[in-house]
Amino acid sequence: MHTVVFTGGGTGGHIYPGLAVADELKIQAEKNADVIRIVWLGSSSGMDRNILGQKTLSGTHTTIDGFYGIPSGRFRRYFSLKNLTDIFRIFGGFVVSFFILFKYKPDLLFSKGGFVSVPPCLAARLLRIPVYTHECDFTPGLATRINSRSARHILVSYKETAAFFSASCAEKIIVTGNPVRSVFYNADAEAGLRFLGLEKSALIKPVLLVLGGSSGAKQINDLIRQNIDWLCAHFIVIHQTGMNADIRQDGQINYKPYPFIYAEMPHVMAAADIVLSRAGANSLWECAVLAKPLVLIPLCGSGTRGDQIDNARFFAERHAASVLTGDEATSGNLRKRLEIFEDSENRRQYAAACKKLTEGRQPAAFIAELLYKDLAGDRI
Repeated sequence: MHTVVFTGGGTGGHIYPGLAVADELKIQAEKNADVIRIVWLGSSSGMDRNILGQKTLSGTHTTIDGFYGIPSGRFRRYFSLKNLTDIFRIFGGFVVSFFILFKYKPDLLFSKGGFVSVPPCLAARLLRIPVYTHECDFTPGLATRINSRSARHILVSYKETAAFFSASCAEKIIVTGNPVRSVFYNADAEAGLRFLGLEKSALIKPVLLVLGGSSGAKQINDLIRQNIDWLCAHFIVIHQTGMNADIRQDGQINYKPYPFIYAEMPHVMAAADIVLSRAGANSLWECAVLAKPLVLIPLCGSGTRGDQIDNARFFAERHAASVLTGDEATSGNLRKRLEIFEDSENRRQYAAACKKLTEGRQPAAFIAELLYKDLAGDRI
């Protein structure tokens, strides 16, 4: 039996791609009459325990054999007293990770990113455990840059991302794409419509799916609220609002708000004609797998390093998305962009460009093959 430790978390964007790889890794083991034990080191707070502590994980075949929440902190790019206190949390996460890794003696560690992944990667380096780290965004975050020093291989979603690493990392970089759970490749649009209470034969307007990430997005929610009458006159609006949003239906029969859509999301996304979203890597590549025309409002400003802007630009340059950045994200501009997608031929062209980005191998399966080769002694 082999043991592989996965680390990463803090947001679904770090957890779900990791689960996709874990799922494919267990499939690889089954093909070879092998057994792999998967242990996950995630954040001791936030959604990690809620998702990874479940006995069964929706959208995957994988059962995580053990989940450990560890202390984690982050390095902020601005002055904050939390930078001082988080040093102790990072050190605590390192100590806890060291003893967990020493206990399990894993064959390798796979990092999906986020600051919770830094202490386990450092501990693995000290224990001489091979590390693979994956970056989902177009530009690598600070956590990935730190983890790359411990990594045997650096896996990236875009070939252009390699240019952001030092020359000494060049031989360690492998372009894999961004892993997406297998359920998205087999999503059922009719199941999505049933969940939404819609009948395909009765649809006379395009279905617009609005996403703001697992926690919602105030900017997007405000735009929906300000334009709800216009939107419902042109689309059937499915809106994932976030758990704490205060958006009421106000009698609009074409407006369906949901605080959070979990297990049904692949099918709901498959049923949509257009997706209005932030530009987190996870949601982008899920939409790309399902060939969905995109209108993107990337998160920007002092609270972000600009990764969503870079992600959105990549899709826009390939005519797979229309983007509203910063001050461009006004009600008038949003209506103009969405009007483009009322035309079915425009939707078809954007969908084809989006689908083209995911042609070829499935990233989760490809990454799992790389990991399993290492487990089998066939080092890359």
